[in-house]
Amino acid sequence: MQRYAISPGALNGLQNEAEVERLVARCRELAAEGVDFLLLREKRLSDRDLYLLTRRVLNAADVGRAKVMVAGPVQVALAAAADGVHVGSNYGLVAEAKRKFIESWVSCSCHSVADVWLAKAAGADVCLFGPVFGKTVDGVEVVPGVGIDALREACEAAGTGLQVFALGGVSDATAGECVAAGAAGVAGIRMFFGGQSG
Repeated sequence: MQRYAISPGALNGLQNEAEVERLVARCRELAAEGVDFLLLREKRLSDRDLYLLTRRVLNAADVGRAKVMVAGPVQVALAAAADGVHVGSNYGLVAEAKRKFIESWVSCSCHSVADVWLAKAAGADVCLFGPVFGKTVDGVEVVPGVGIDALREACEAAGTGLQVFALGGVSDATAGECVAAGAAGVAGIRMFFGGQSG
C-alpha cells in the first residue's frame, strides 16, 4: 500500500523558523519511514516562499524514497526541481503539467467517477479521490463521504494508467478496506501530520 502525505497548510510564511523546521523535520521522518509521496500544500505561501520550502523539504526527504510534490504553480515546482506537481481539480492543467514534467508526477483531485475519467484523459499519474469517509473539521463532518463503493467505481474507471489514492477520513483502521476496493494507497493530512490543518 502506497502512502501520500499532505502537509497541513498552516504556514503563513517562512518567518517563524521553529514552525518551518517542525514541518521540514516531519517530512524528513515521513520520508525515512517510507512514505511514497509528500505533497506541500501550503496555500498561504508566496511563490518564492513555496520554492524555498520545497528546496528544504527536498534536501530533508533525501533520506527516503518519497517523491516531493508541490501544490501550486507548475513553474514553482519546476524551478524547485520537485518530483511533481498537484493541480487540484484543474484537469486542463494536467496536460500542460505533463508536457513540462515529462519524467515526473502529476496528481489531481477527483470527487466523482466523471472526474476520474477527465483526469485519466488528461494524462494524470495520480488522483486523490474523496472524501471517501467524509471530511471533518474540528470533529464536525463538513462534507459527507462518498463511500467505499464509489471508491471502487473510481478505481475501476481509472484502470491501469492512473493510480487512485483514497482521501478523506481515512485512518489506519480503514486503509486496508480502501486498498481492497482497488486503491493504490491512501492519502491524508491528519494520518501523517496529526491534528494540525490549515
